[in-house]
Amino acid sequence: MISRFHFPGRLPAAGELELPDALAHHAVRVLRLRDGERIVLFDGEGGEAEATLQVRGKAAWAQVEARREVDRESPLAIVLVQALAAGDKMDWVVQKAVELGVSAIQPVQAERSVLRLAGERADKRLAHWQQVAVSACEQCGRNRLPEIRPLQPLASWLAAHRDALNYVLAPGGAAGFAAEPAPQAAVHLLVGPEGGWSEGEMAAFDAAGCRRVRLGPRVLRTETAGLAAIAALQSRWGDF
Repeated sequence: MISRFHFPGRLPAAGELELPDALAHHAVRVLRLRDGERIVLFDGEGGEAEATLQVRGKAAWAQVEARREVDRESPLAIVLVQALAAGDKMDWVVQKAVELGVSAIQPVQAERSVLRLAGERADKRLAHWQQVAVSACEQCGRNRLPEIRPLQPLASWLAAHRDALNYVLAPGGAAGFAAEPAPQAAVHLLVGPEGGWSEGEMAAFDAAGCRRVRLGPRVLRTETAGLAAIAALQSRWGDF
């Protein structure tokens, strides 16, 4: 496979392009790519271009061929509203959700979230998740970067999205996605933390008109449930 790299800026139509230091380091020092090798650059705005790597000491350039628009986005806009999970579970969820085609990921602080973030720690973790998303796009071929949004309290997010199509994953829910009509707008998929949603949160969801759905008779972990639901949505209404 030709190595793909996100270029932080709009790609030129053609010509020589100096690569940012971080990109050059990753290509030359980490991946050990050599002068003259073929690479693909994408700009995160839908464009990509094949190029030839040119290594000059510690710096690197790319001889860019024609930039082209290549759309690999799903026709179904899915926003994953993921309650904070502990350890490296959030990294896993972000990486795989991007591969599965979500348009955005909204981390929320739930009552039973083990992980608690605020201030500088939250900012650093957001920047880290954004880089995880970039790496996932490099791997899976997406040319548009999904939005990784700043952490919000669940109540604040819900108050601002009461009119959206909100699906809450809830074991014991009335039915699965097979009983739902085709969505006419973006789908918001709410996934609880390790301990599940609290009774108060479920009551708030019901009051806001959220739709409870279940994923079969088994109880899935937080890092599994959202990904399984995204795959189900893509299979039913997306591009699977």
